[in-house]
Amino acid sequence: MSKKSTIQVEKVNNHIVNWLKEYAIASKTNGFVIGISGGVDSAVTSTLCAQTGLPTLCVEMPIHQAESHVSRGKEHILQLKNRFSNVSSTIADLTSVFDSFVDLVPTGDDENRKYLALANTRARLRMTTLYYHAGIYGYLVAGTGNKVEDFGVGFYTKYGDGGVDLSPIADLMKSDVFALGEFLKIPESILKAEPSDGLFGDARTDEEQLGANYDELEWAMHEDEKGKTAVDFSEREQIVFSIYKRLNTINQHKMNPIPVCLIPSEFI
Repeated sequence: MSKKSTIQVEKVNNHIVNWLKEYAIASKTNGFVIGISGGVDSAVTSTLCAQTGLPTLCVEMPIHQAESHVSRGKEHILQLKNRFSNVSSTIADLTSVFDSFVDLVPTGDDENRKYLALANTRARLRMTTLYYHAGIYGYLVAGTGNKVEDFGVGFYTKYGDGGVDLSPIADLMKSDVFALGEFLKIPESILKAEPSDGLFGDARTDEEQLGANYDELEWAMHEDEKGKTAVDFSEREQIVFSIYKRLNTINQHKMNPIPVCLIPSEFI
């Protein structure tokens, strides 16, 4: 199930950069703000934004963060600022804000639910921080989600990293993002790192959380689009396909528009 990207990286790069620039100009905004995590998605997104020539603000937002994530993020920002004069950066250490929040809210009776709720809280604090910076500078918040995360398994936080103004790489699979990252010469440390959302304060990988790696999930997404079912596959493929279908089903609330209760015309 190994996946090799087939995108034409230079053409895709230029297309996204032009799209970003045209959108910013049409919306009469001044530039972009991106949260930098130390992962490939935020590294690629920030490099694409930087290429527009518009002001691009990279924001580090550690919350009890694993040191490997912090160091990779700093390495990328330094490289990007050396390459592009329109790139700036800032640090908003949200650890104390997060800790204060934890002290204020009830603990609940279910430890697993609390653990996940606090992980999502980290993402939502970061979203709030990005929109604050966007507000004071007149910038757009650029999303960093890719296609398999955003539209396949819904592996993001609703109103957290899913709360953005525009999504430059959301039509690219993870393998495409890595291919674009190689073309853009983002740091090797990021290209080689195991993908991780960093929401639990440790270095656990996305694969450990999802039960499958991105190559496998991309495969499952393609097979699902073809109308295949689990019975068509080998034992491991059946497991991966079932993981994909379960996550795709339970996370539809993230991918679909917010339900609106429509009032019958005769009631108005």
